Amino acid sequence: MAKAQGNTSAAIDWLNKYLDLFMADWRELAEIYVSLQMYKQAAFCYEELILSQPTVPLYHLAYADVLYTLGGLENLQMAKKYYASTIDLTGGKSTRALFGICLCTSAIAQLSKGRSKEDKESSELQSLSAMALEKDYKQRAPSNLSVLSSTLRSLKI
Repeated sequence: MAKAQGNTSAAIDWLNKYLDLFMADWRELAEIYVSLQMYKQAAFCYEELILSQPTVPLYHLAYADVLYTLGGLENLQMAKKYYASTIDLTGGKSTRALFGICLCTSAIAQLSKGRSKEDKESSELQSLSAMALEKDYKQRAPSNLSVLSSTLRSLKI
């Protein structure tokens, strides 16, 4: 009710008290934190969701998005892993996670400038993700394939 009334601080307080008893609405609290750009708190909520239900790809994807948004080399590397787990859990059917892999590997390459030991592995993962995206776009949105290609080129893929 506090959220509907626009009182997000009260909503956070009530949800925290509720979660102490029932631990079911971590996602609601995470979404509130994201809407308030409180990404570290949102990340904690998604970690709790993943711990309680590790096979739900949506939680892995949302956590990866939050980590990517936080930025920094460690967060980007972790986001890449959670995007990859989303791809694994969905059987390669998550376009958003495929894009996430491409974005993370591009950002990691810019931040690490060849210092990373996993450059080869990252470039292979990025290439596989780009190929999967192109295949997906050819099947479902062929008119947007040129936009995808230019976007991937801009990421130096």
